Amino acid sequence: MYARVVAATVATVLGTGAILLSPTSDARAGEDGPPRVIAHRGASAYAPENTLAAIDKAAELGFSWVENDVQRTEDGVLIVLHDDSLERTTDVEQVFPGRAPWKVKDFTAAEIARLDAGSWFSPAYAGTRVPTLTEYMRRLEHNHEKLLLEIKNPELYPGLEQQTLKLLANEGWLDDRHLGRLIVQSFSADSVRTVHQLKPAVTTAYLGTPSVSDLREFADFADLVNPSYDSLSAGYVSAAHAIDGPHGRPLGLFAWTVNDAATARRVAGYGVDGVISNKPDVVRAALSSD
Repeated sequence: MYARVVAATVATVLGTGAILLSPTSDARAGEDGPPRVIAHRGASAYAPENTLAAIDKAAELGFSWVENDVQRTEDGVLIVLHDDSLERTTDVEQVFPGRAPWKVKDFTAAEIARLDAGSWFSPAYAGTRVPTLTEYMRRLEHNHEKLLLEIKNPELYPGLEQQTLKLLANEGWLDDRHLGRLIVQSFSADSVRTVHQLKPAVTTAYLGTPSVSDLREFADFADLVNPSYDSLSAGYVSAAHAIDGPHGRPLGLFAWTVNDAATARRVAGYGVDGVISNKPDVVRAALSSD
């Protein structure tokens, strides 16, 4: 099923000379079995998405890689939340009824800290909070997890790339020991390019499916192209793997969001390097049974 074998791939960290195992080569090496299985917004089928509970659940299930989304509050604090509105995953309508449409950028971090981000999912998670990125990174470190971090809605938050990288550096996640545990991605090619230019040693990913003819252009600044599973084919994966990214490794591909066994087997059969799932245990079981 997964014919590509990479014996060993390393990346030289610019300015230090240190050698790291890259996240994409780690995916092919298959710590959790090839392809890598990434818990989408944490184990979000089993705990409220993008919360500390969700990454704790991923760790409990045995998954080292998790995915999250980063946005910014009105007073400049980075938080972990998918939507640009607080409406879907918190009780903001009840706490602040007169402030529709409840955009993240219109609320301070202290206001967001008052919100319940768990009851919408299950009464068992009542009182769960929206984490700041600082809190989130510290829990990842505690859990020995790895992160696929999405720069979310960068057009709403000028300078989000720089601020995110600064926070990651302050938390120690841009040192030699952590760079192999981090991938930064975005749907915005400009955002991915900015991250690459600011910190060339960071592994980067573009969320989407560029045309085969455009892959070489994306390979100037992205180590991976992460497409929706329904846009993939074996030919596309082979075309991407034939092109080297900015660190001299073949372009990787993580397919999203795969939540059933049949689709997991299909995309793994294409040769993808990773599968992003709300139900990572379902994907792992499907691939382990082959």
